[in-house]
Amino acid sequence: MTPPPLSKDTIERARDAEVELLMSDVDLVRQSSVILSIVPPKDAVATATRITDALAGLDTTRELYFVDLNAVAPSTVKAIAASVKRSNLPIRFIDGSIIGHPPKKTPTDAATESSSSDDSSDWYRPSIPISGPDGFGSLLFGKELVSVLNMKQISPDIGAASGLKMCFASLSKGFTAIATQSFTTAHNLGILDALKEEIGTFYPATLANAERSVPGMPPKAYRWVREMEEIALTFNEEAGWDKQMFMGAASVYKDIAENEVLGNEKIGKRKRGTTLDDVAKAAAEGLHKKQRPH
Repeated sequence: MTPPPLSKDTIERARDAEVELLMSDVDLVRQSSVILSIVPPKDAVATATRITDALAGLDTTRELYFVDLNAVAPSTVKAIAASVKRSNLPIRFIDGSIIGHPPKKTPTDAATESSSSDDSSDWYRPSIPISGPDGFGSLLFGKELVSVLNMKQISPDIGAASGLKMCFASLSKGFTAIATQSFTTAHNLGILDALKEEIGTFYPATLANAERSVPGMPPKAYRWVREMEEIALTFNEEAGWDKQMFMGAASVYKDIAENEVLGNEKIGKRKRGTTLDDVAKAAAEGLHKKQRPH
């Protein structure tokens, strides 16, 4: 991991997780066989360019695996793959996506979402679908890497894994955007408790989902703006749908990211918006200030 231009919070989290920090992209490329690109969607293209530029500066024929795990449209990841190919560098490009929550250790007697007979079985691990013509067959520890990271090959085509992420996130993060609008509006109408009561009666799982997903969203909203735009692009390019629905979801997350209260929330340092009610309250206050004439 290379510190610049990472934020202090990101560097702090990396050190807390005992992730080694390197001083340059060249150092990263020189010491790596596999690079996993996991950045805000808006930085996906630039990150791939940084890696190809760094590798171009090294006199090496050693193969480097570049796994793009970013939440981007199939057309975006295809463009990245094409750019990498044009570099004529020894890079094997793999399209991938992350489905689920961040990995975490689980009690040994608890059920996990991904079972395994190896040493990773006591961890919850997200699913990592991958696609493209290249796998990890020529990598000495490729089989172990695929197992530990819970990867699964779903297609020989670049774009398939990213497309799966877009379709999945449209339902998960798309729901969170709708719920944020719904509960914020209910707050303004003075019927928030009544709405929660009715949803809890008729759709208890939906209420539980909202109470979990909406409070967890504010620190990530700035990332999700572009992700919603990439979903809009995917649905338009791959199925002919109008972009309006998910551009609207992008607007919701943009409002949260620019909210003077919720926009300052950081993972691991939460102060506001830790409940569904408080997200609705803070979002309502922010939108009121935005609409109020100066």
